Amino acid sequence: MTQNQPQGWQRTLYILVAAQLVSAIGFGMFFPFLPLYVEQLGTRTGLSLEFWAGMVYAGQALAMAITSPIWGALADRYGRKAMIERAMYGGAIIILLMGFARSAEELAALRAIQGMITGTIAAINALAASFVPRERTGYAMGLLQVGLWAGIAAGPLLGGIVADALGFRAAFLITAVLLVIAGIVVTFAVNERFTPPEGVRRPNILSDWRRVMALPGVAPAYATRFLNWLGPNMLLPVLPLYIASLLHGSDRISTFTGLVVGLSSAAGTMSALYLGRLGDRVGHRRVLLPGTLIAAFAFLPQAFVTEGWHLLLLQALTGAATGGMNPALSALLTRYTRAGDEGSVFGIDNSVNASARAAAPLLGAAVAAWFGLPSIFIVTALVLLGAAALVFRHLPEHTPVPPSVAPAPRQRRV
Repeated sequence: MTQNQPQGWQRTLYILVAAQLVSAIGFGMFFPFLPLYVEQLGTRTGLSLEFWAGMVYAGQALAMAITSPIWGALADRYGRKAMIERAMYGGAIIILLMGFARSAEELAALRAIQGMITGTIAAINALAASFVPRERTGYAMGLLQVGLWAGIAAGPLLGGIVADALGFRAAFLITAVLLVIAGIVVTFAVNERFTPPEGVRRPNILSDWRRVMALPGVAPAYATRFLNWLGPNMLLPVLPLYIASLLHGSDRISTFTGLVVGLSSAAGTMSALYLGRLGDRVGHRRVLLPGTLIAAFAFLPQAFVTEGWHLLLLQALTGAATGGMNPALSALLTRYTRAGDEGSVFGIDNSVNASARAAAPLLGAAVAAWFGLPSIFIVTALVLLGAAALVFRHLPEHTPVPPSVAPAPRQRRV
């Protein structure tokens, strides 16, 4: 990649962060209230509302896990900006239709289609990795993480206000509008001059995936990513119940749950940018390993807390630790792989994330049912300790990228 202006990549990065923020706010607006929307819609089959409430989450994650690597490989052939536009404009149409769903079954089907079409995070990460200097990847991924976590923190609050004032359907309409706005920003403000590979026959998509997975450090990095997403997301179905047990019948359980989640997200937002920059200076493995260990040991005492504020502080600590883990892994994946494969790399990465999100609530609910609510924090800590062991034994700071296949040319100008 060449740049006509030395700081051109920074301007484009800031635009992508803004698009990330807007889209995350949109997706976050309706995500926490989907079970209530399912209850409002009702079911036309003999299956329970609880089943369909689970399907609106699991179906979307499973569909995304299957399709993300395909979209990523296509991005390496036809451009990464086009994949962002596909995810945002396509997502806007599907989410708008969700606002007109007539049953839980229709909503679950639309959520599965959403999983197949969207994937803005992977698309934005792939485009950023293609033009940001590799020695600044940690900073870039940390900044994108700031936009993501800030949107995730603000979206539910805005969605709750809209749902209370205008109803659930209005939240889907506003989300669709926000995605269109973010897509328009990318279309007109991001200039990607993508040049397909010349003189090199691109292998088929399966060959792309095999080549990426065969590179040193890549498979352990994906395994670490899976565990880092699996552990904290196991808490999703049980956290409100655990908080209720600590607050002893208080009528502010929902408010305190929102405070816990919001503070954890805010801590992650603040730490992501700092730790991303720190990784660029000292090495991302040196940030990832202690961050994973801190998160593991901060989850462990949460099984034994007796007051709500104890949990609040420990969740803030785990949020700060996990905020640095994601950009560090993204930066390492960029360094382990060759230029031109960013779409495949982050497409597979998004598939790993989605797989963990699909499995985590089921596993968390099962652990809580078998061993009690506090046990979920112990299991989460053990999962993260397993991730730390992978980092320690199998993730180098740098790996040589074999030159057996010439990379696709980078963008000429951004």
